Amino acid sequence: MKRIACLALVALVCLSAPLAVFAQKPFRIAVYVPGVTAGSPLYEQMVAGTERAVKEFPHASMKVIEAGFNQGEWQEKMTSLAATGEYELIVTSNPAMPFITAEVAKSFPKQKFLHLDAYFAPGNPQIYSMLYNQVEQAYFMGYLGGLVTISSMPGANKELKAGMVVAQEYPALTKMMKPGYEQGLKAVNPNITVDYRVIGNWYDANKAADLANSMIDAGVDVILTIAGGANQGVIKAAKQKGKYVLFFDSNEYKIAPGTIIGCAVLNQEKAAYERVKLAIQGKLEWGKAEIVHARDGYVDFADDDPLYLNNVPADVRRKMAEVVKKIRTGELVLPVPQL
Repeated sequence: MKRIACLALVALVCLSAPLAVFAQKPFRIAVYVPGVTAGSPLYEQMVAGTERAVKEFPHASMKVIEAGFNQGEWQEKMTSLAATGEYELIVTSNPAMPFITAEVAKSFPKQKFLHLDAYFAPGNPQIYSMLYNQVEQAYFMGYLGGLVTISSMPGANKELKAGMVVAQEYPALTKMMKPGYEQGLKAVNPNITVDYRVIGNWYDANKAADLANSMIDAGVDVILTIAGGANQGVIKAAKQKGKYVLFFDSNEYKIAPGTIIGCAVLNQEKAAYERVKLAIQGKLEWGKAEIVHARDGYVDFADDDPLYLNNVPADVRRKMAEVVKKIRTGELVLPVPQL
């Protein structure tokens, strides 16, 4: 009788296990891209990281929604998405998005929003945001830019002028990226000045090229570009005139080897994977505004790419490596200002 009872218990467990799996409530995720995915490294990483997380949970699924480049339509499209009530989680990335979703959240109090590459004041129970320490990211580029402009590299001159071309101004840019870039430059030589230009959008490569050409004619020999699709204009101008480009957010040396001589990267795939996984598990801390750093593995400088090693002189790389190590280990601390 005991044997029969044990067998019956085993059978009951085996039958109930799949029922428990099937009983799990579906967890549907919408990945809202404020633009298009293809050609936008951070959005590509966001999608890839979310996919990795979803694959680990049979009851989870995802859909990618691309909102296009018209920023005037982003809030309307986010409102329409939340209004469907279909998604337990909306994942997005862009410094402007928390301010849009905060408004949308008022009308849909059950909707949760996970923001990457953005900051929203803590306390809203519908919103989680993760901000990268882009002071560190920009400092990487500034320090390398400073080393390049004082070097004997072809195209470098004695003007001590570095450039910065940006698509638009927003708090993270004006309070973290621009100051971080300037700090890095002046850590090399306090006399280096920055020629700073704003395009006005994220796609006008022709205007970006005009701005880059203008600053090159004024003595700039290295340019940090933070301009999305318009980056191509800056790269084209620098390549034609034998100057240098510093690239933000992803490793893109391959776009223009020898012209792009530094890439400060964000590991957004890691961030998306880890935070989406926590959300599916019910462990994400809603209302939290998290700031992550190079020492956490989310911000870095791409110093192991052969295109960097082969196109940047050894003495420049050696000095750069010293600073990179200090930031990676936390020896050099670059605080994030109040946004």
